[in-house]
Amino acid sequence: MTASTHTDPLRKVAIYIPAFNAAGTLAKVLDRIPENVKSVVGEIFVVDNASQDNTSIIAVDYRSTKGLHQLKVLKNKRNYGYGGSQKLAYQYCIEKGYDAVVMLHGDAQYAPEKLEYLLEPILKGEADMVFGSRMAGNPMGGGMPLYKFLGNRFLTTVQNQILGTKLTEFHSGYRVYSTKALKQVPFTNLSDDYHFDTEIIILLVDRKMRIIEKPIPTYYGDEPNYVNVWKYGLQVLQTTFGYALHKRGFYKDRRYSKDQPLQMLDIKDNFTVL
Repeated sequence: MTASTHTDPLRKVAIYIPAFNAAGTLAKVLDRIPENVKSVVGEIFVVDNASQDNTSIIAVDYRSTKGLHQLKVLKNKRNYGYGGSQKLAYQYCIEKGYDAVVMLHGDAQYAPEKLEYLLEPILKGEADMVFGSRMAGNPMGGGMPLYKFLGNRFLTTVQNQILGTKLTEFHSGYRVYSTKALKQVPFTNLSDDYHFDTEIIILLVDRKMRIIEKPIPTYYGDEPNYVNVWKYGLQVLQTTFGYALHKRGFYKDRRYSKDQPLQMLDIKDNFTVL
């Protein structure tokens, strides 16, 4: 994929960078976005989820010093949670008319160099969602802690059994969504917590959306980890088993009901544009 005409499909793509206390890594992430993507993509927007450091200042300064005019900086007025911040970001992309949105974390655990590689199936109309799978690559070689590797394997095995899927993992945060697909699922009903990532996959699977995985490199450095892995694991199991009970008619879960349309949020007062 090469950049550069006014009809380039990258102009209809937004890169969403969720950031919380990412002052030490954010500029590195932005630097590593390939130039032929950076110069053409419709918008790169950092969502600072009420960081306690100068994440948003770093982003604004980067835009000024690098002349990256398509970089937008949104600062949430409070911490809406990992899932809650995604809801705002995806609705923002829908309202602005983008065809696709990439979620690229601001903590440098995922490789910006793989953006085009992950975008390709979406831009070719071959997928509704693409995500980079660390488990399909060499996660231990990239420094993934053993307890995370084993936890990921266990949760993914259980989820595949319950959902009838064959994914190598459910827990990577490097994702590309078609906004057409997002408009067809009630993602605003989902959790504000970290297991939002599992819930939205369940929604897409339930609606028979096309999900493609592509192997990506794994990198774990000394960046802080804000996920309570035990709480996260229990939430993932609870929501997956909850979906199974819903499908079997034991109770009705509004997150997964087919008669639940996407309810757009009133997001304009939730963040400040810097």
